[in-house]
Amino acid sequence: MESKPRMEDTPLARKLSAFVTLTDQERTALKLLFRHRRSFAAGRDLVHQGQSEHATYILSKGWVSSYKIQPDGGRQIVDFQVPGDFLGLRSILLRTSDHSFEPVVEIEAAEVRLDELLDVFKTTPRLATAILWAASRDEAMVVEHLVGIGRRSADKRVAHFLLELGARLSFVGFADKRGFDCPLTQYHLADALGLSAIHVNRALRQLREVGLVTFRSGRVSFHDYDRLISEAEFDPSYMDQEGPLLT
Repeated sequence: MESKPRMEDTPLARKLSAFVTLTDQERTALKLLFRHRRSFAAGRDLVHQGQSEHATYILSKGWVSSYKIQPDGGRQIVDFQVPGDFLGLRSILLRTSDHSFEPVVEIEAAEVRLDELLDVFKTTPRLATAILWAASRDEAMVVEHLVGIGRRSADKRVAHFLLELGARLSFVGFADKRGFDCPLTQYHLADALGLSAIHVNRALRQLREVGLVTFRSGRVSFHDYDRLISEAEFDPSYMDQEGPLLT
């Protein structure tokens, strides 16, 4: 029988370990957050916009899109979540969710109630600080997305976003400088980046033709990583991936 991975090898533990060197007590506390594991089918919302008295979730497997519904019924993708990310952390603390979460593919996630989360915060303050760091890092990415939509050309916007996804996934062991598996469609990218699907297709074709990156059959392949970073003007410092601050 295949053995289960150790808790320190899970995506969330890898992510938080970039900020704090986890002790045995902190690993045990983190393990308690995974008591209620659930699976969700693609297209089935975990959290609805406007929902109250709900749980937060820790994504273990798969991809999720977070989105807002506009007054006219239109939908705007805000971001994508990958393994190791919290889903609805802010909304559980604010009591009402201001956006929805929908699995892009079938996912596995741990359901965490507010009292369970607060218990972890109380007993392991360094772990609480690491979770706060993760939330702050997510906020920094949202700011970067706003800059991209407002200031970057379509090809740079697409390239920058693919590099960011790669950096996020490398953080938890699912990507490297060669690329990563990606279940998103060009329509997902278009919605998230404020572009039409035609513009995304055109940008991806241009990036492929100049030998930088290919996005095909669920795989993003980086052909010249360093040159792609230069062309996209991608500075990963906003993602704060330089090593633990608390040891």
